Amino acid sequence: MPSPSAVLPKRRGLKWTDYLFAAIMLALAGTCVFLGGWQMDRLAEKEALIAAVDQRLDAEPVPVPSVDQWQQLEPDDWNFTPVSLTGTFRYTQTITVFTSLTDPRGPYKGPGYWVVTPFELVDGGTVFVNRGYVPQELQEQAALGDLHGDDPETITIVGLWRQDEQLGWMTPEPNNSDRVEWVRNIARMGAMVDPALAPLAPFYVDMLAGEPGVLPQAGETKVTFTNNHLGYSMTWYGFAIIAVLMLGYWLWRQARREV
Repeated sequence: MPSPSAVLPKRRGLKWTDYLFAAIMLALAGTCVFLGGWQMDRLAEKEALIAAVDQRLDAEPVPVPSVDQWQQLEPDDWNFTPVSLTGTFRYTQTITVFTSLTDPRGPYKGPGYWVVTPFELVDGGTVFVNRGYVPQELQEQAALGDLHGDDPETITIVGLWRQDEQLGWMTPEPNNSDRVEWVRNIARMGAMVDPALAPLAPFYVDMLAGEPGVLPQAGETKVTFTNNHLGYSMTWYGFAIIAVLMLGYWLWRQARREV
């Protein structure tokens, strides 16, 4: 009669390659945990930024930073801050930036253009000012500076400080002959205006809403932030949990395999 030990199958056990694979999987799980924590940190930063912007929007306008401060500005510290500017519009240097306005605050909407005009400051330097939206059939009039009435002398305006927009890899080239742009990028717009207006501020300003029905239709700034960090964090944590569970099951199966 065979002994009980001869009847029971022998288990394979774990080899060094199994331990190596387990170490790699645990490292991947640890990386997922790290990335999940990093996204939680980004979530806290984004929520703090949103709260700060909400406070700025209700604040009194402050004088726009002077030329000697421009290179030291932190965009996140200034974005959407109400600012006042004193100087002169250069209407003949106006640039029109294509947009499609949805959910407007004024009566006009649909495909059209932002009317962006250089504003020469009395203390030196020039700031691009987005004076508002016009329907696409008024693009030529806007680009020629025909929507402003009489040329002002020195005036003071109020608007929201806006961060320079970045180019995407699919951003079309500007239409210089018709003075049409596709993005409010300072460098690109600066190439379309009189070099004598330099230096140009590394930011632009959105004018606040004016009289209803008056074009350009200002006050259309959308204060929005993409905030998907919580979802990204939960995804990374989920990957880490799944990796550990699957690794545990795999090790159990490996250990129970027969020789």
